[in-house]
Amino acid sequence: MNFKRKLLLAALPFAFTFAGAANAEMTLKIAEVHPAGYPTVVAQEHMGEKIEEATDGELKFRMFSGGVLGSEKEVVEQVQLGAVQMTRVSLGTLGPVIPEVNAFNMPFVFRDHEHMRKVIDGPIGQEILDKITNSDFNMVGLAWMDGGVRNLYTKEPVRSIEDLKGMKIRVIGNPLFIDTLNAMGAQGVAMATGEIYSALQTGVIDGAENNPPTMLEHNHYREAKNYTLTGHLILPEPIVISKTTWNKLTPEQQDIVMKYAKEAQMEERQLWDKKTEESVAKLKEAGVEFIEVDKQPFYEATAPVREKYGAEFADLIKRIEAVE
Repeated sequence: MNFKRKLLLAALPFAFTFAGAANAEMTLKIAEVHPAGYPTVVAQEHMGEKIEEATDGELKFRMFSGGVLGSEKEVVEQVQLGAVQMTRVSLGTLGPVIPEVNAFNMPFVFRDHEHMRKVIDGPIGQEILDKITNSDFNMVGLAWMDGGVRNLYTKEPVRSIEDLKGMKIRVIGNPLFIDTLNAMGAQGVAMATGEIYSALQTGVIDGAENNPPTMLEHNHYREAKNYTLTGHLILPEPIVISKTTWNKLTPEQQDIVMKYAKEAQMEERQLWDKKTEESVAKLKEAGVEFIEVDKQPFYEATAPVREKYGAEFADLIKRIEAVE
């Protein structure tokens, strides 16, 4: 059974719950693959505390960080079933099932970090959250977390696109990302976050692509000492709640959850910038070389990926590009 079918089938029995049924008390289980102290974890913990206080304890929360409830894909399936109530999920995981989110997954679709933030803060950001909510995915899109700028980190240095040729690079399990790395001359290898470190150790992969906090917090820098600033992806990541859970909340509780999720969006951004700055400093101290590179060859090499995956979202991509 493929990923898309498995997820959708899992959601179906729960898609027809009745809205607005009051639930006196409920614990919102929030799952994260990132460790305690990570910006997205901290922002969601604060969100949970505010929700608990605002509902006089009718809605409590428990944070399960560090991937203790499974990989991101496994957690998404648990959210669909209502076994886990909330999570922050990468758009790479949602892309195979909700095609519209792939507009944000395109290589180099955002000019820079600031451009991405303006897009998610505006009407386009809300449209994509609504696509998640209105899909058969059995989730409600609440707000956005900032997943930072993704670059390459490798065992052997990549100083030009030619150096990447033949390298096995871990990516999120989305065909778009695999094709992106393949277009750059590497071999994209889909793999869960928790498997990366041992795969680097054993030589199963030659590197991965992600942001500095992830490279630091998951100890990948111990095996990959070169960080090449390609900036090929700048990924926002939605906070979602199980629609099964959402439909059990009163309208007042729904408003409270939505309000504090939106607050978490802005708080996480400040935490993210601070964490990134600290992470870069720590990585440099640990001997990681940060390599500036001419991005143009990477941009040109990934043009076929934008053409293949972006054709059906051409108007949306134009609107993204038009955001000043």
